[in-house]
Amino acid sequence: MTDFAAFLGIDWANDKHDLCLLDPATGTRDFFHLSHKAEVLEEFLTQLRRRYPHQPIAVGLEQARGPLLFALLKYDFLTLYPIHPTTLARYREAFSPSRAKDDPRDAEYLAELLHQHRDRLTAWSPDDAQTRTLQMLVEQRRRLVNDRTRLSNRLTAALKAYYPQTLDWLPDLCTEVACDFLSRWPTLTLLQRARSATIEQFFRHHHSHASLLARRLSAIKSATPLVTDQAVITSSTLLVKSLVLQLRATMQAIAAHEQEIEQLCAAHPDFQLFAALPGAGRVMAPRLLAALGTQRTRFKDAQSLACFSGIAPVIERSGHSCWTRWRYFCPKFLRQTFHEYAGESIKFCGWAKTFYHLQRSKGKRHAAALRSLAFKWIRIIWKCWQTRTPYDEARYLAQLKKTNSPLIPLLEAALN
Repeated sequence: MTDFAAFLGIDWANDKHDLCLLDPATGTRDFFHLSHKAEVLEEFLTQLRRRYPHQPIAVGLEQARGPLLFALLKYDFLTLYPIHPTTLARYREAFSPSRAKDDPRDAEYLAELLHQHRDRLTAWSPDDAQTRTLQMLVEQRRRLVNDRTRLSNRLTAALKAYYPQTLDWLPDLCTEVACDFLSRWPTLTLLQRARSATIEQFFRHHHSHASLLARRLSAIKSATPLVTDQAVITSSTLLVKSLVLQLRATMQAIAAHEQEIEQLCAAHPDFQLFAALPGAGRVMAPRLLAALGTQRTRFKDAQSLACFSGIAPVIERSGHSCWTRWRYFCPKFLRQTFHEYAGESIKFCGWAKTFYHLQRSKGKRHAAALRSLAFKWIRIIWKCWQTRTPYDEARYLAQLKKTNSPLIPLLEAALN
């Protein structure tokens, strides 16, 4: 275990930051109050380096990711220990049952936690820049996809109020043709005033199929307005135009992220390991790569990865009672990645589909069955990642036969 010259606890806020420096040699505790400025933080840490020259310092903070962690990354004499907020809260309650909270005291508790229990805490070891960039991009892309869904739902609701025919002609609003159509003809009246040749040219420009184009033109001519109240039409038209602008910008942002992700993956040495997984594709393969990274000592076995990701359940015991529940505290995006990949694998992998239906036949709900499948996939993915061996389904099925897995008879029955 590393001998640190000092332990620094940081309670980070928006405008000001409280710090506590614990010196184990003297037992002194110094408190500092810093404003939220890069220059102030730089000056403080420079002074700290001079105070403890060529000696490591442990830093406890409540962020696993965020501006503070990124800001401290450039100081090589600091060893960062991200501490879960719940851990700090429970530690605080042990000494303050009243749950009284104070920022300087929280900074002191963070320094104490490091000093007394750092053998139970894990120091943050950042992955290489390429992998960390990918981790941020795939998470940002997923948030943008959520934004796209939210905007699409709002746009659907607005169109249902006064212009529902568009939803029949253009069922997928998250497309360039739908955005262009609504920008040009935001009301049925404007659309029906346009010449048929103009509308036909529009759809041909967007590569509309000939038979579909004919049906659309016929439907546009015979369409009847849902409402004639100008108050509804005027307000809804303005809302639709605004939502289309936001939706178009979000779609462009998603495309830009996907392009950058694709370039990063093409140059990443481990990408082919995840691209070989059934159903991974252009979306899930980068997310799985970002989930595991390149530090193969980070997870000692598949079980530790399953626990960290929140896929593995938690067993609780009290007296003569014992029960199982899912993990409340875990990296939510990481759990979502394995959960969503399990759902995708059902469409492309025979044994995964059979395993899912087997879990459902036992009475498990959809989400629970997917978590069980994700738990199984984690063991496979971890092994492929550790050995740098791409997934081979024939080899895996042979292993299932060797261990007399109950999946084999079900798979053979499905094939016959």
